[in-house]
Amino acid sequence: MELAKVGSLVDCCIGIVVVEEIMGGFWKLRSNNSWRKNVSFLMSVGLLLLFLCQLSLATVHHQRISGSAGDVLEDNPIGRLKVFVYELPGRYNKKWLKRDPRCLTHMFAAEEFVHDFLLKSPVRTLDPEEADWFYTPVYTTCDLTPNGLPLPFKSPRVMRSAISYISMYWPFWNRTEGGDHFFVVPHDFGACFHYQEENAIERGILPVLKRATLVQTFGQNHHVCLKEGSIVIPPYAPPEKMQSRFIPPSTPRSIFVYFRGLFYDIGNDPEGGYYARGARAAVWENFKDNPLFDISTQHTSTYYEDMQRAIFCLCPLGWAPWSPRLVEGVIFGCIPVIIADDIVLPFADAIPWEKIGVFVPEKEVHNLDKILSLISLEQVLEKQKLLANPAIKQAMLFSQPTLPGDAFHQILNGLARKLPHDPHIYLKPGQRVLNWSEGHKKDLKPW
Repeated sequence: MELAKVGSLVDCCIGIVVVEEIMGGFWKLRSNNSWRKNVSFLMSVGLLLLFLCQLSLATVHHQRISGSAGDVLEDNPIGRLKVFVYELPGRYNKKWLKRDPRCLTHMFAAEEFVHDFLLKSPVRTLDPEEADWFYTPVYTTCDLTPNGLPLPFKSPRVMRSAISYISMYWPFWNRTEGGDHFFVVPHDFGACFHYQEENAIERGILPVLKRATLVQTFGQNHHVCLKEGSIVIPPYAPPEKMQSRFIPPSTPRSIFVYFRGLFYDIGNDPEGGYYARGARAAVWENFKDNPLFDISTQHTSTYYEDMQRAIFCLCPLGWAPWSPRLVEGVIFGCIPVIIADDIVLPFADAIPWEKIGVFVPEKEVHNLDKILSLISLEQVLEKQKLLANPAIKQAMLFSQPTLPGDAFHQILNGLARKLPHDPHIYLKPGQRVLNWSEGHKKDLKPW
């Protein structure tokens, strides 16, 4: 018998042990009148464990099948656009990074890596007159707390200052007021520059960015912080770190549902009802004792390896709809269970999210066990086959060094698809559209 099959059978045996433990609890429950309420739960657990055994055995024959994400992922942006990169004083970018190199390791680090990529990219032009796009490299996520968490409070002032600078020293902003400019704004709620949704909505998108194209991690339909035409990108997750933690692809997926992270953010949400709109709290309260849900607030040293042993990985909203778990799930072939209503996912025109993920409405979180148990073995295998596509994985990574089809190239593809520019973005001499005095009072202070 093949070793992989032996491993799968071992998983089934482990499942039987779990069933025995559950049944032991069942016989204890018989002593009181509530035991009948638990029969359906026990039966569903048994069926799900049987599903795990079948899946473990079936995936042995599907390890090397790759899927297809469509031709858009394979697009090559080189030769289709030219980008002019503004040279700004170091206080807007490099000095911040030098002061605190941790900017390169958090989930918002796309800001720094996109700048570095464009400086070396063949799409860069040193002649602004021939540029299709203009890029202003501002590291708005490089103001960190002692714990390494980005603070968004200075970001609007920094961005306004940078735009004022380029409008003073170059003529290109003034002729469109940002219509052919793009900015990377990877905060929780993009250019609304706040990590709490209520405050982000109150602030709105920084007014001087309303004509520009935003490259942002945040995406949620019908939301004031998602500007029409924005390019939604994945959060930064360290490629080298993930790629160094791969385990053999024949390793059985013996964990049904996996999650590590906060369920309550007591420090920022003492009453516990606002964080993740209550969805994470509902996951914990409903499934903390369910043996098929491997969920905890404790990040173990085997976090990446455990994701590769799991069939489903929960990707619930936090303060914002997205998190690096989305990237990690795709890279490690763990089917992302997306719990974030109206989310706009990264590179949605290129990656078939509906086919590779599972979408659970926030109000249905208490039914997660039932929803996932009703997904057929054939559907799971099809999702895993698509997740095995190297093109999908590559599109989610900001590779170092850059590779064809990676997240950098998907950003360029998104910019290229917006060309040619609508002639109406160019203003007549003396014409003004943006109101520089508009916005939150604190944002108007000089930086």
